[in-house]
Amino acid sequence: QVQLVESGGGSVQAGGSLRLSCAESTYIGVPACMGWFRQAPGTEREGVAVIYTKTGTTSYANSVKGRFTISQDPKNTVYLEMNSLKLEDTAIYFCAAHFRGSVCRTSPRTDYDYWGQGTQVTVSS
Repeated sequence: QVQLVESGGGSVQAGGSLRLSCAESTYIGVPACMGWFRQAPGTEREGVAVIYTKTGTTSYANSVKGRFTISQDPKNTVYLEMNSLKLEDTAIYFCAAHFRGSVCRTSPRTDYDYWGQGTQVTVSS
């Protein structure tokens, strides 16, 4: 049983910042990889940022490099710090996790077996 619970979404003006949190609870061990995906209306769900929990190695989508930062704490809560937000960052953001070893990447999303319920991020002008 794995549960991922996101929080921290909301509305912000362009150029602003938000921080998302993903708390995980599992009875089968620490996920190998955790990350954030997003989905805007009418689009495919896309990977944003992921972190290999054993080493803290991160990977980002090109569209968010330099603006977003993924991190984790000792309780395996994963954060997504989002700065310089743009209108095109508007989407539902999902936390995801898998236990499949050391491969930790933003694509494909089928790598990930567990998903949170999502949290809305809206960026306005």
